[in-house]
Amino acid sequence: MLVTRGADRGRGWAVSRGADGGVSRGADGGADRRRDPDRSVRRGAGRSAGRGAVAVAAAVLLAAGCGSGGESVRTDGAASGRSGPSAPASSPAPASSPAPAAVAPAAKGGTVGAAGSACPLPVAFDVAAEWQPKKVEPVGDPDLAELNELLRQGPFTMACEIDAKPAGRIGFLRVWTGGGGTGAGRGGGAAPRAALESFVTADDDAPSSAVYRDVRVGADGAVSATEVTYVVTSALLGERKPVRALAVATPRGPVVLELGGMDGEEHTAMLPAWELAKRSLTAAGG
Repeated sequence: MLVTRGADRGRGWAVSRGADGGVSRGADGGADRRRDPDRSVRRGAGRSAGRGAVAVAAAVLLAAGCGSGGESVRTDGAASGRSGPSAPASSPAPASSPAPAAVAPAAKGGTVGAAGSACPLPVAFDVAAEWQPKKVEPVGDPDLAELNELLRQGPFTMACEIDAKPAGRIGFLRVWTGGGGTGAGRGGGAAPRAALESFVTADDDAPSSAVYRDVRVGADGAVSATEVTYVVTSALLGERKPVRALAVATPRGPVVLELGGMDGEEHTAMLPAWELAKRSLTAAGG
């Protein structure tokens, strides 16, 4: 069986993916068998031409927003070297596009990040009502260890996935963590902008039209961050769709929040949950 990529870059272990790309484990460690309609990509010709089919009954576990301040745009469409040749990165030029329109935050349903929560993290923030958080952990089986690559994007590792499906939406809010002390080329250390650029350019789905903004998030804008909006192309549907991501610095290294969605309509419908997370974020999690 080939390892595949799903709806909004979700990643997990299952024979087939759900409509939202989500995969849940049962009590016996098994996964449900839903099928994802979006972004399924055979990885045999992806990051490594010789990798081919991975003989496991597994598929991919699931793997940004408004603000003000400094803004720049990158339209080079640079993609990660993992998925083939990419255009050389260029220095961002000043953007002329306005910041996104303000969106009212969703109703709070819980909090993640603190010790004892579903996902202990270097940050904490509120989760929209009915959205379901789940901690993401690497595969321990040596025979499946190669699949842990799917939980990484550049210098970041997926740590938490918050599923919108229980709230009637098809998409996820994901949290990615990077190790402390990394250099500017490997996550940017504590600098949110450099960290976020390393995350975006490592996206397998040919990100383009990236617009970066320096923003303030959290209560009373207490936290300095960089936010980006960009576009990726769904390999399965052949459609372009938006993605938003936000990076903050913490004593334990940079953290990225990412909002995807099956398509543009789903992404837009999930923006209130994104706004809730931004307005409540603190760089002091579990």
